[in-house]
Amino acid sequence: MDTQDFADVLAAVRDFVRDRVIPCEDEIEETDEIPEEIRQVAREMGLFGYALPEEYGGLGLSLSEEVRLCFEIGYASPAFRSMFGTSNGIAGQVLVNAGTKEQRDGWLPRLAAGEIIGAFALTEAEAGSDPSTLTTTAVRDGGDYVIDGAKRFITNAPEADVFMVFARTGGTGSRGISTFLVEQGTPGLKIGPADEKMGQRGAHTAEVFFDGVRVPASAMVGDEGTGFRTAMASLAHGRLSIAAVCVGLAQRILDETVGYARERSQGGSKIGEYQLVQGLIADSQTELFAGRSMVLEAARAYDSGEDTKLGPSCAKYFCSEMVGRVADRAVQVYGGMGYMRGVAVERFYRDVRLFRIYEGTSQIQQLVIARRLLR
Repeated sequence: MDTQDFADVLAAVRDFVRDRVIPCEDEIEETDEIPEEIRQVAREMGLFGYALPEEYGGLGLSLSEEVRLCFEIGYASPAFRSMFGTSNGIAGQVLVNAGTKEQRDGWLPRLAAGEIIGAFALTEAEAGSDPSTLTTTAVRDGGDYVIDGAKRFITNAPEADVFMVFARTGGTGSRGISTFLVEQGTPGLKIGPADEKMGQRGAHTAEVFFDGVRVPASAMVGDEGTGFRTAMASLAHGRLSIAAVCVGLAQRILDETVGYARERSQGGSKIGEYQLVQGLIADSQTELFAGRSMVLEAARAYDSGEDTKLGPSCAKYFCSEMVGRVADRAVQVYGGMGYMRGVAVERFYRDVRLFRIYEGTSQIQQLVIARRLLR
């Protein structure tokens, strides 16, 4: 994208987040829903397709541009990003990387326009950190495949129009897994009730059940047995995006902390004048600076092809842990008020805990990092 055009996009998103989304955060927390007017503006701004190719109606951002956009998107409640993040990221990238021309033509323009929502159905109750052990099956029956099994913690499942489903088509381990497009409404597909989570209200997850779900062979995405590789490629892209969202939210939490320290008085002085409070603020700013720099460098290396695996894992690991520490310090600076519902940093303290779990736990990132180095 032209430099000035991208600067205009960043400025428009920054204003939208601060002027329209942040004032709705309490409503989102209370209702567990994103207001429809926020969804509509996001559609009009192209946010449902910022990472999808221009030829399909997306913005076609490079990853270096995408992470800078996610710094701005991440400044609001995580549910805002979740609304369109999966369609852009782990679900949409399956089609970008492995879909046929017909699949891309049929689905990507609708995802980019926000007409439909995509979901990434990989995780199972006993196959989360190691998805190569998944047990959902897809058995060939003439010109169709019949899918049976269940998925867990699937983001956007209650709203999704299409699912990227990973199922075992033969053998054991990662080489026996394939990917399928399954449309909402297909007989045998059932969505469980939305999960009651610790945080990130407004972003919904649920179980997805497959009971004899029949799809044509043309619904397979990529070649048979390549599903695990397709999933890992999408997750590497998504991990860097999540890291950038963590940076954006850490900036928001730190801004809330500094604002409170400037105004709150104890013992006749603003608490920001006390050196131990200053130490907490300084630690958060230092880690935020490190996280932002790491994400930008990892995105640069990803775009150049120099590194598409190690950098995203390093960034996701550090930034998801970092934003948790920033949130913890914020609650400490707020003191008793930081433990009260209705205070932004209390909500963020609960929200950020999930970043260390989804799209690869911190422990999985440690394994990815160490094993690549040891190789």
